[in-house]
Amino acid sequence: MSTARVNPTVLISAPELRERLGASRVVLVDVRWALGGPNGRDAYREGHIPGAVFADLESELAVPVASGSPEEAAGGRHPLPSPERFEESARRWGIDDGDAVVVYDATSGQAAARAWWMLRDAGIDVRILDGGLTAWTTEGYPLEEGTRTPAPGNVTLRSGAMPTLDADGAAAFDGVLLDARAGERYRGEVEPVDPRAGHIPGAVSAPTAGNLGEDGTFLPADALRRRFEGLGVEQGRPVAVYCGSGVTAAHDVAALAIAGFEAALYPGSFSQWSRDPSRPVAVGEEP
Repeated sequence: MSTARVNPTVLISAPELRERLGASRVVLVDVRWALGGPNGRDAYREGHIPGAVFADLESELAVPVASGSPEEAAGGRHPLPSPERFEESARRWGIDDGDAVVVYDATSGQAAARAWWMLRDAGIDVRILDGGLTAWTTEGYPLEEGTRTPAPGNVTLRSGAMPTLDADGAAAFDGVLLDARAGERYRGEVEPVDPRAGHIPGAVSAPTAGNLGEDGTFLPADALRRRFEGLGVEQGRPVAVYCGSGVTAAHDVAALAIAGFEAALYPGSFSQWSRDPSRPVAVGEEP
């Protein structure tokens, strides 16, 4: 996989979104979700950006699996849905061929990045609302209550536009493998959900919080470039990212894209890796 410089338009600011909503068709997708947090659908009903539809991360941006099931062991806690299943979801959100899409959440893109990655992988023109719902409300823009059910869309999705790794690929990865989880999980000090604590041997800690400024928006491209270069990312050297279950790793992938680097995603991530007793796990600060 190449790390040729890429600089796609990943983000849209709240003022830019406000302007676009008044001038052209944009499909807004609310992806509020947090591991162990309150139900995002309830928060959506209480108030969302006008016109937005809700995407359920657990059932539409992942394949639902029972905890401890063979399916979970094989694919981790949030396996990617099939292209056909994802296309059904995208059509439920009202997406037509050629539509521009904006995704947002209330956690500075930590969940919305999953939708961004999946839609970009499927060939859709998609942006993340920089700063999420907080950026929208800080500008004084309105919210609406209730649930919006759009007319079904006609979009036809493809797949494979974004590079990925499986567990064997992660084990043999000849490049910079980044771990997007919080530092204490990388070091193995705590592990709230997966069966073993620690990280994939050789991986470098790159928590997603380091992608953000104090206001919850992404750092500028040059600052992100310096961050990742400090972690060993450089021209011509492959880079890949994993997290707990493949959700927040997409935040690092998005940040790397802003910085000008293409990165592969390991969708199964540590939830898959740690369930396989044949896979070694490292602890501590060192890769």
